Amino acid sequence: MRKVIRDSEYIALAELRYRIRQFLRGSDDAAEAAGLEPQQYQMLLAIRGIPDAGDVSIGRLAERLAVRHHSAVGLIDRLEAHGHVRRARSGRDQRQVSVELLPRGRRVLEKVVYERLHELRGSGRALVAAIRTIIHRNRPKGLKGKAWNGRDRARKSRSNPGRQSKLARAA
Repeated sequence: MRKVIRDSEYIALAELRYRIRQFLRGSDDAAEAAGLEPQQYQMLLAIRGIPDAGDVSIGRLAERLAVRHHSAVGLIDRLEAHGHVRRARSGRDQRQVSVELLPRGRRVLEKVVYERLHELRGSGRALVAAIRTIIHRNRPKGLKGKAWNGRDRARKSRSNPGRQSKLARAA
């Protein structure tokens, strides 16, 4: 049985894509205004945004930016030449190279991120509304406002055996 895609979902998906593109274009403009190439900004953000600061390898950064290893190396080369980052051998494995954000890189990153967060706080509601419209489409009736995951599905089906087939179809 083919599910019907609602007009509201097409509209929400188009709006989501528009809002993401708008945000990314603004990020590129802010990076360039701060003297960075957009990919350099993305690299600095990836370095700063990795939760485990001890695991900032070039391979992991390449993965986070969805680029090839040699492209990540080129970005790191340019950032290092401008004094934004420094490479060092990993303490865990001397074969691995770790990347560290330097004070100059922190300052330029903070400048761009401050602007992007300010813009996102102002226009983010439209982005969230588009995502919410898409996500809530597949949630079964009667579960609005509740987290919909496997535990909820299993709990509901055990507590009301007659709902099991209905929930299984909705999943």
